[in-house]
Amino acid sequence: MPNSLRPAALVLAAALALTGCGADVTPQSDGKDDSAKADRYYPVTVENCGEKKSYDKAPQRVVTNDVGITEIMFALGLEDHMAGYVMPDDKGDMTSVPWKDGYKKTTWLSKERINKELVLGARADLVFAGWNYGFNEGEGFTPAELKRVGVDSYLLSESCRNGQGKARGVMPPLEALYTDLGNLGKIFDVEDRADTLIASFRRQVAEAQAKAPKGSDRPRVFLYDDGKDKPLTSGAYAGPHDIITKAGGDHIMKDLKDSWTTVGWETVVDRDPEVIVINNYGDTSAEQKRTFLKTHKPLANVSAIKNDRIVVLDYVDLVESPRNSAAISSLAADLRKSAS
Repeated sequence: MPNSLRPAALVLAAALALTGCGADVTPQSDGKDDSAKADRYYPVTVENCGEKKSYDKAPQRVVTNDVGITEIMFALGLEDHMAGYVMPDDKGDMTSVPWKDGYKKTTWLSKERINKELVLGARADLVFAGWNYGFNEGEGFTPAELKRVGVDSYLLSESCRNGQGKARGVMPPLEALYTDLGNLGKIFDVEDRADTLIASFRRQVAEAQAKAPKGSDRPRVFLYDDGKDKPLTSGAYAGPHDIITKAGGDHIMKDLKDSWTTVGWETVVDRDPEVIVINNYGDTSAEQKRTFLKTHKPLANVSAIKNDRIVVLDYVDLVESPRNSAAISSLAADLRKSAS
């Protein structure tokens, strides 16, 4: 993984510095009785993946799973409400992001998969994860199982199941991010912070859209996550759809009513992407993925391969996270170059 920030992260750092929404959002006491204020505020109710959930007080020992979810908490200044986070060590540089202090203040509980024993060992009162972002029936780690042992759950909205088997997605990806920020703002009584972040992200997206390619200049874009026999890619409900579309690209898999899913290479060839975005994470480096794409014979006549138009974004840029708006700005700049 790179030791320096990706361009999207640099854009994000600048944007947050300008808007005053950086990492320093630690709540300041006004000397009044905090418990009395909490009594006046709670209970609160939010809707999470179609379920109404009520809270009589703010959770105090949250365990998060994966980098995007963890950084949502940090962006809201909620590290003091966390028991720790779980994520592999393949998610890029964490030392220069706007909320780097969150990583310093919070315990990295595990680089392996999250599980019930880890959660209980951390004395968690809430797990913030998602379907295929930690929760998985096959491994027996589900919100229902946690509820059975007295631990609450909050589901990442990008991962909400839509009732069609295990397909995920009930709202556009950026709306999922804004929904989670708004819900968590209510749950933890930091609504002003959530509103400020949402407004900042919406403004950054609007500025990127204003400069993005339009009309016939919009290049066809394919998101490549991984996979050789069949590529893992993004459907309409995963982060890359909004990132590509709002950056001025035509997302070639926009008709897939799912989040992250596999397709056949023949579909990619038929839709002839002009730009390919590589999701950078894991044991296979971005350069190895690039080499595979450029040497995979079925792709030889695809426009993006013939013209060597391949862009790299980090995993955390592409899953639901507070880095999404910066990723749109970064990709919009790349697509403008491709269109010129």
